[in-house]
Amino acid sequence: MHCELLVPALFGARMGAALPALELLLARGRRSQGECAALERWLARAFALEGEALPAGALTYLAGGGDPGTRFWLRADPVHLRLMRDRLALLPGAGFALSQEEAAALAESLNRHFADAFSLHALHPERWCLSVDRGAALAAATPLEAAGQDVDAHLPSGSEAARWHVLLNEIQMLLHAHPVNAAREARGELAINSLWLWGAGQLPRAARGPWQSLSAHDPVALGLARLARLHHRALPDGAAQWLERAPQDGRHLAVLDSLRGAHALGDTETLEARLRELEQAWFAPLLAALKAGRVAMVTLHVPEAGASFEVIRADLRRFWRRPRPLAGYAA
Repeated sequence: MHCELLVPALFGARMGAALPALELLLARGRRSQGECAALERWLARAFALEGEALPAGALTYLAGGGDPGTRFWLRADPVHLRLMRDRLALLPGAGFALSQEEAAALAESLNRHFADAFSLHALHPERWCLSVDRGAALAAATPLEAAGQDVDAHLPSGSEAARWHVLLNEIQMLLHAHPVNAAREARGELAINSLWLWGAGQLPRAARGPWQSLSAHDPVALGLARLARLHHRALPDGAAQWLERAPQDGRHLAVLDSLRGAHALGDTETLEARLRELEQAWFAPLLAALKAGRVAMVTLHVPEAGASFEVIRADLRRFWRRPRPLAGYAA
């Protein structure tokens, strides 16, 4: 059995405390180097999608159990735009709490007002999808990639960008006056004052991946697995449950993306806490399974570094390869 972990933002923390299992896996592993890429681009390559753009909106809707059909889809994630001294900065959903009831109320108002322009689906408080009848030729960074940065530098571009910028201005005006936001501000919470459009496109005809199963919370990963007809399920609490469900052979991928939000927001304390959780729930149990022969190989993929670390049981005897700080692997 070959267990693969996809761990974006793994090298983003400057840990003071030791992470013995992770450090041993990295130190004894055989590193291979590829293209540095964000999670979404890594997944697009891994599932052999053609073209540069990943249709995250259509894949998210598919992962939620819907049928994207031939319509054009975008992700339209709720965000907060914060006015700084000389710019607007973006705060993604990872930086605030939004209930499903609030999301549904906001989406319902937008759908009623813009019924002739688009259809909005609040599948999850942080992850909304938008569909239109005709093409939406837009290119944009993900909210996590644009977090904390000047919004003007990351606005969607493309042949239809001007039309969507006008729509976004109208959306922002409606959100500004919405009762949900009035109630949030009265409680001292951030208003949802815009949507962030990205991941435009139609659902691809097919995808293919090298794994027998995929486990994730990320809907783009789950959508790709469903499109490729792989066994897929929500990410369990840890490696012990994952190994119980997985068969004895084949390749199996788990997408551990819990570090991404904290890294994008520069929240060092949360980032380190979640890394310790991954050590306890995933890295230590998989190292034990590798030592016991339950697992034949463990591979850790770090997409932003373009790095993969492949470890078999015999590699653990390479005692001369001593662990080093995580930041040392980023270069």
